[in-house]
Amino acid sequence: QVQLVESGGGLVQAGSSLTLSCTASGGTFSSYAMGWFRQAPGKEQVFVAAISGSGSSSYYEDSVKGRFTISRDNAKNTMYLQMNSVQPEDTAVYYCNADNSVRKIRVRPDYWGQGTQVTVSS
Repeated sequence: QVQLVESGGGLVQAGSSLTLSCTASGGTFSSYAMGWFRQAPGKEQVFVAAISGSGSSSYYEDSVKGRFTISRDNAKNTMYLQMNSVQPEDTAVYYCNADNSVRKIRVRPDYWGQGTQVTVSS
């Protein structure tokens, strides 16, 4: 069983940057694809970004391409989401995810963190 803990959320102004972190325990971190989903108020959870176990491949939802960067440090069991040029529409609860499958991590991951709130003011 994999446990995921997010950190780094908060209130920021539009155009600024923010970095989310996710620390994993309970499994072999490098064997898992990792990713992020987000859920805006009143909306469904949607895929944001994912990264393969080795870190060699990454995937992004179209609206965050060029602004967000996903990365991981397998020695620290930690994944990051660097968010640049954030906009009010990025306001959401961001969930860290893990899955054995790099395909399934983008659809319905097996493991979820509790979420961290990101609020972007205009």
